[in-house]
Amino acid sequence: MREYYITKNDSGQRLNKFLEKAVPLLSGGMMHKYLRLKRIKVNNKRTEAAYKLAEGDSVQLYLNDEYFDAPKEEEAFRRIAKPRVRVVYEDEHILLADKAPGMVVHADEHGDTDTLIAHIQAYLFQSGAWNPDDAASFAPALCNRIDRNTGGIVIAAKTAEALRILNDKIKDREMEKRYLCIVHGRPKPPEGLIENYLRRDEKRKQVTLHRTRVPGAKTARTRYRTLTSHGRLSLVECELLTGRTHQIRAHMASIGCPLLGDGKYGTNELNRPYGETGQALYAYSLTFRFAQDAGALQYLDGKTFKIKDIPFVKKYFPNFKP
Repeated sequence: MREYYITKNDSGQRLNKFLEKAVPLLSGGMMHKYLRLKRIKVNNKRTEAAYKLAEGDSVQLYLNDEYFDAPKEEEAFRRIAKPRVRVVYEDEHILLADKAPGMVVHADEHGDTDTLIAHIQAYLFQSGAWNPDDAASFAPALCNRIDRNTGGIVIAAKTAEALRILNDKIKDREMEKRYLCIVHGRPKPPEGLIENYLRRDEKRKQVTLHRTRVPGAKTARTRYRTLTSHGRLSLVECELLTGRTHQIRAHMASIGCPLLGDGKYGTNELNRPYGETGQALYAYSLTFRFAQDAGALQYLDGKTFKIKDIPFVKKYFPNFKP
């Protein structure tokens, strides 16, 4: 038996809403069953799902331990009642999602399972587009990644065939990815190509740039152009010609224009007046440019998908139209 004591913060809500958060692995149907069987009680008495909890109440749960176990990453979708997925585009093969800054795409080193892929799987499961209980079922998977504090378009494959094709196209750089970012200062020249070598330091979770190749370094190429400037800030579009970790953040900092809110490659002194604690960076545009036949996904060739509603652009450059 597990017992919860209701505090002021939890008071005033219905019992079923409290249980959705306290025991996310417990389905609605099982909750009602256990209420009837008196395996869920309030103040040691039989109650109803609509009961309004009050401060000082105690909730007794006579449930199996499996309902309280932390789910494995591949099963995390089952505990999501209301998926948070902003769909940019969807068809039978793929789903393009607008990932919000602050959300991780996959479980990180902290074991966080409240991830974008879990929400996408929950969305597809609840819509009937995916049946995870089918033994032959393919589990929807992500084809690209974006840092936790970066927002933008992430590609999910809904079929094994789509995943195979998209992985090949990404590897062969047959997709054009563009980002919007706000930087400190005004890039000089206002547009250009940054090309050097990037090496990742796993311990520091940071990258370093080198003019010549050093052990462990990979080629990094970013094309940028300044779209507009106002005061001490500039809005810049970056095109990734290679897809390295922290590439845009490190490259813009290398020309003296670190991203607004980026404490890793910029400085708190620059960011403090604006109160921003996450980098102003958004993967806002994706174009499929297939050099070779794409099989079942050939219909995507030449198509561009964009996100126009980007919070930091509206905040600092309200008159700009992407």
